[in-house]
Amino acid sequence: MNFQGTYVAMVTPFTSNNEIDEEGFRKNVNFLIENGVDGLLAVGTTGESATMSHEEHKLLIEILVDEVNGRVDTLAGAGSNSTNEAVDLVKFSEDVGADSALVITPYYNKPQQHGLVKHFESVANSADIPIIAYNVPSRTGIDMSSESIIEIAKMDNIKALKEATGDITKVSNTLNLLYSEGLDDDFNILSGDDSLTLPMMSLGAKGVISVSANINPKKMSLMVNCILDGDFEKAKDLHYELNDLTKALFIESNPVPAKEALKIMGLPAGHVRQPLAPMKEENIETLKIALKNSKII
Repeated sequence: MNFQGTYVAMVTPFTSNNEIDEEGFRKNVNFLIENGVDGLLAVGTTGESATMSHEEHKLLIEILVDEVNGRVDTLAGAGSNSTNEAVDLVKFSEDVGADSALVITPYYNKPQQHGLVKHFESVANSADIPIIAYNVPSRTGIDMSSESIIEIAKMDNIKALKEATGDITKVSNTLNLLYSEGLDDDFNILSGDDSLTLPMMSLGAKGVISVSANINPKKMSLMVNCILDGDFEKAKDLHYELNDLTKALFIESNPVPAKEALKIMGLPAGHVRQPLAPMKEENIETLKIALKNSKII
């Protein structure tokens, strides 16, 4: 896998009984593939992994692999704040045929930088499946340094980083270090922030793991492909066309607005699990305006 292009951090639809809506999830998989995405991620943050039981978590990975059936790349959310649990999820993902696993930096524990490196070393040594590390300090309380990223990039089956610090200077520094160490051909950076995809890719990132692609997969994929093809003028136009929708999708905690948008569009979503709460009515109106302006509804 070369880990470039548009990957979708999928929402998890729930039934009124608070169970996984398997039929709805499969429907969303096909909607996204039909609109040109390169890969799908199940049970990441957007998929509400924090309120999933382990049985539900593993079931969704199995459903993803089954429904995709080799048509695009499958990414399995496999992170935990326990290294042993992350190892278990990565092994499971490999066993059921996922193409790769996304492993978040451990949250709450606040490991030291050398602890982060050891965590990813343990995960990398546990299986042969390619791994994408995920750095999102706003969620985890810990930021993996550029130097630590270089250390994990040297590990054989850690192949990419989903970077969601929002710090363009850091992204530039990390990419420069990867180039200096001769690691840039074997390790890619993917944007973890929809609004920063264009500037990050202009520096050398190779794609995005996107929330807004749940809603507008065709336009996000087109923008990313334009960047990869060197058509930055067209990509810039698409970036600004996506801007209002992207802002509206983060007006409240992700994935609350994304699920509301899917419901408005008539696609499976259902409620969010507590402690997340339904979207405020005034924010729903803002979201509807963004969807209308984007010609989605």
